[in-house]
Amino acid sequence: MVNRIRGEVPLVLAGQRYTLCLTLGALAELEGALKAGDLIGLAERFDGGRVSARDLIALLGAALRGGGHALDDDAVARLPLAGGLEAVSTALGEVLAAAFGEAPGPANPR
Repeated sequence: MVNRIRGEVPLVLAGQRYTLCLTLGALAELEGALKAGDLIGLAERFDGGRVSARDLIALLGAALRGGGHALDDDAVARLPLAGGLEAVSTALGEVLAAAFGEAPGPANPR
């Protein structure tokens, strides 16, 4: 069972239930893999909404490992997208929002 307070997000792929979580270690791994430089660069990279399949593999892999699953990026790349890319994208959006918070604006002032 996922703990939303800890930033965990559930994802089901091919009938298998996974927990996604962007821990500090997962964020550091992601910074390196995507050559983002820092957390601001990482947030900006995903904020635009345009990501490559390689970005998704790196993000999903880091979030899975942060959630306690021992899968390398090659294994992540082979995961079937049963349920479609939309379910994966939604879960990744939720895990990013949990890690970085909602963008400030009229509906979400800081």
